[in-house]
Amino acid sequence: MSTALRGWLNRLRRRVVHALLHRVVFGEVSGGSARPNTRIAPSTCIEHEDRLSLADHVFIGPFCFIEASGGVSVGEGVQVTHHVSIVTHSSHRAQRLLGRRYVGWAGERPGWVAGPVVIGPYSFIGPHSLLEAGTTLGRGCIVRAGSVLRGDFPEFSVIAGNPATVVGDSRSGDARWLAEHPELAAGYAAWAGQGAEGAP
Repeated sequence: MSTALRGWLNRLRRRVVHALLHRVVFGEVSGGSARPNTRIAPSTCIEHEDRLSLADHVFIGPFCFIEASGGVSVGEGVQVTHHVSIVTHSSHRAQRLLGRRYVGWAGERPGWVAGPVVIGPYSFIGPHSLLEAGTTLGRGCIVRAGSVLRGDFPEFSVIAGNPATVVGDSRSGDARWLAEHPELAAGYAAWAGQGAEGAP
């Protein structure tokens, strides 16, 4: 088979697989309610989907992992990019402490860490980030790529690092765009609120 023909067949194969298996489409159901503007990439792995609560206008990109046994709540307009992990428990300490007794252990396991994850409305989670058990993000947060989060982060935080810390305020960048596009002010204020820095 010629190189040109192989190249053509490979391109065709990629397009067919993408169209059939990896295409992100609108429409989800969460908690028995339709979320017509929410999209989740088919390559995302969700464990305990019944404990994942989604608002509408959410985007969850390809190759993410969501372990929702402890509860995960994703607010309206949240964007979770790609290769993001969200976990609600950590068992490695318990596994090491209990050894072979881990599987059959009755009651609470020593060293077990668990807690829900809450992502506030209109937050952005950058690629290759990890949100650990017990993490809460306020509305309008921006998580920079490669960050590892544990704990509570106030609304409008720009968050970066491992371990992640607050490095800025997302309203500062928003204010510049709102100054250039004043016609967007009412829509922004509808979710961000009035009187805050950068908000109309």
